[in-house]
Amino acid sequence: MEPLLGKELSEIGRLVLEHGQPAFRSLQIYEGLYRRQVSNLDQIHNLPRSFQLNLAKSFCVGRPRISQRFHSEDGTIRYLLCLDDDKTVEAVFIPEERRDTLCISTQVGCPVDCRFCLTALMGLERNLSAGEIVGQVLALSHDQQLGQGGRPVNIVMMGMGEPLLNLPAVLKATRLLADPKGMAIPQRRITVSTSGIIPQIDELGAADVRPRLAVSLNASDEESRQQLMPITRKYSLANLIEACARYPLRPWERLTFEYVLLRGVNDSDEDARRVVRLLANLNCKLNLIALNPGPGIPYETPDPERVASFQAIARKSFPCFVRKPRGRDIFAACGQLKRSLPDENRPAESESDAG
Repeated sequence: MEPLLGKELSEIGRLVLEHGQPAFRSLQIYEGLYRRQVSNLDQIHNLPRSFQLNLAKSFCVGRPRISQRFHSEDGTIRYLLCLDDDKTVEAVFIPEERRDTLCISTQVGCPVDCRFCLTALMGLERNLSAGEIVGQVLALSHDQQLGQGGRPVNIVMMGMGEPLLNLPAVLKATRLLADPKGMAIPQRRITVSTSGIIPQIDELGAADVRPRLAVSLNASDEESRQQLMPITRKYSLANLIEACARYPLRPWERLTFEYVLLRGVNDSDEDARRVVRLLANLNCKLNLIALNPGPGIPYETPDPERVASFQAIARKSFPCFVRKPRGRDIFAACGQLKRSLPDENRPAESESDAG
């Protein structure tokens, strides 16, 4: 069965005409999929029953299935989602005081071998389609009853994968997420994070509808970044900063840089001063992330005092925030997504016994 999720209005329009239906049926299907977020074609009640039955012979909605949920003490939920080919991918629901955040994946696994990231240990299995990216949002939104008109929802493509190595699907998913006729999530509430794939940064900047850009920095000099992020050997730190300098920011936008602090490796005051010099001429903010540890990661989390000292130096030059870890106890925090099982004392809740 071919999934309908991931199809834009024009694609659904061609499908409708092929079935001999009037053009206005395409908007009915599109709104059903993305605005009303149906899980079954039978739920699009304004379609003729005969047309529904014909569609159902070849098409399905195509939403990923929730296989397992892992619940954190802080309210975060890590989801294991099953795709149509039985590959699995993870997404995270993060409730906050004034909004909810959904962290979603763009690939099954990741080809970028960042030394401090658990996902990197998986390698790459395959890219996700635009429908599978959007489908994660729909699956979590349905499970958490995140209806339109409620609390704002932020979408961060910071789960499994390097989004810019799957850029066509990421851009198509962004158009679907942001379309006022569908899910209507503002572009300013959608963010994509990259390790620094320079040609695709330029391509992203040229797109009419695009998410905000966050760049994983994680080192203050070329040599250190090559050791932590081997991708730097292909796309140098100097060239990455040049790409960020020419990136076309919208009037309401600034670049975000993310910096994972590793004890005794990249967290010194001198590192902070070098970061300030690197970013001095950019309209940006800096998010600091104290390492979220995991098995197989050869680094340690710095002391809070070291994090505070780094922040104090950086915030004199641009906004600098310390990202509070969420879901660390269930391997749901930044850099921890690897389909890991939690502590045996915190068993997963399977879909069959979910409430």
